[in-house]
Amino acid sequence: MYQFEELQQQFDKHFSHRHFPEDPASLYDPSEYFLGLGGKRIRPVLCLMGNELFDEINPDAFHVASAVELFHNFTLIHDDIMDKAPLRRGKPTVHALHGEATALLSGDVMLVVAYEELNKIQSRYTQKIMALFNKTAKEVCEGQQLDMDFEKIDLPGLSQYLHMISLKTSVLLAASLRMGAILGGAGEGNQQHLYEFGRTLGIAFQIQDDFLDAFGDPEKFGKQVGGDIIANKKTFLMIHALETATEPNRKALKQLMAENPSDKVTKVLEIFKACGIDEWAMELKDQYLASAFNHLDDIAVWSERKQPLTRLAHYLVQRDK
Repeated sequence: MYQFEELQQQFDKHFSHRHFPEDPASLYDPSEYFLGLGGKRIRPVLCLMGNELFDEINPDAFHVASAVELFHNFTLIHDDIMDKAPLRRGKPTVHALHGEATALLSGDVMLVVAYEELNKIQSRYTQKIMALFNKTAKEVCEGQQLDMDFEKIDLPGLSQYLHMISLKTSVLLAASLRMGAILGGAGEGNQQHLYEFGRTLGIAFQIQDDFLDAFGDPEKFGKQVGGDIIANKKTFLMIHALETATEPNRKALKQLMAENPSDKVTKVLEIFKACGIDEWAMELKDQYLASAFNHLDDIAVWSERKQPLTRLAHYLVQRDK
């Protein structure tokens, strides 16, 4: 069994080539630039791990993993435009360098190339893989729309937020694992447990991600400090703070969100800490991580085969601040 880092190296070797034509450079070079920013390639490697959990890696898994990585980066380019984010992985975003119109087109063509990768797999897998890929792609778009809709809601509930991040973040992790399992010959029951492992792990991962946006070290995290706070995003941190804060702190939070002063991030974080948001967030993360491991335990394969996924899960939700 390969560990995540070993499969990551295998995928990087497979993926490290130019994916787009040379001309027009104004369209394709921004896409290549964005892919060149790297990242940990978690989603495509999960596809390979989902395959290897049940059998030796099917060569088609590298095509599906490439499609997953291309689709994920397509969503990131468009998300950065919608969020007006200046940085991604510590580097300027595509729209910051080339403008929104070019960024939109560069993301669009990346999605097309993702489907070209899926078109390379054996026909006996095409229907199941394509159905799951398309279902997941629609759910990710639904999650992003819900995320934007939340900005118009005064106080969405925590259950609404969890549903949104399940669609926006978790389902792609879950589907990556399940598509790998399909290629590895897993039965329906095992596929479903692996999918739920990925989905609940994804929620724990997003809780950690939101936590790091507020409380993390920007040098390690690679994002703007307090970006969600600056953008008035209704993250689970803000939702829980508004639900549990004292009346003076609740009024102060709403005023800070409305007025956007220069010291907004500092003052919001002070209120978060007064509400115990940091400790609460880590407890919630641990609940979802425990649920993920319960599903992993229920998969009917030797426990030794699950060790790489167990190790990766702990790593994903225990990243340094």
